Amino acid sequence: VQYFLLGKLRLQKWFVPTSDRERKKVIRDMIMLVLPRQPRTCNFLRWKDLKIVYKRYASLYFCAGLEEQDNELLALEVLHRYVELLDKYFGNVCELDIIFNFEKAYFILDEFLMGGEVLETSKFAVNVSMEQADTLQEACTSLPRSLWCV
Repeated sequence: VQYFLLGKLRLQKWFVPTSDRERKKVIRDMIMLVLPRQPRTCNFLRWKDLKIVYKRYASLYFCAGLEEQDNELLALEVLHRYVELLDKYFGNVCELDIIFNFEKAYFILDEFLMGGEVLETSKFAVNVSMEQADTLQEACTSLPRSLWCV
């Protein structure tokens, strides 16, 4: 996976070095390619030298750019698993959850993917990591400000 984009760009994660100018071009092109497509069309596209995999969940579009050797069906499953993880954490995730809790959405993605490869396949393990991070955050913020965790 070279990049992972979410909807009206509520979240983006790039796994290969890409200039800001190139990122903006990719984002613009992906929006023009994916958003106008009909609901029952194929979830796989070719764009330049990449394969694009996307999936729509309610009003959210999840999109991933793949290299030639990557498996499209596996990438579609990765998108679905990420949505399942978000649903488990937020309880039926919506766009507002991602807007107001983007750091949690990134944290879940980082627990799930690393360097564009699946790091953890277990939903349970990712949820345990999220619970531990939330517990640590609560413990740190309950301390006096001068003793906050760094």
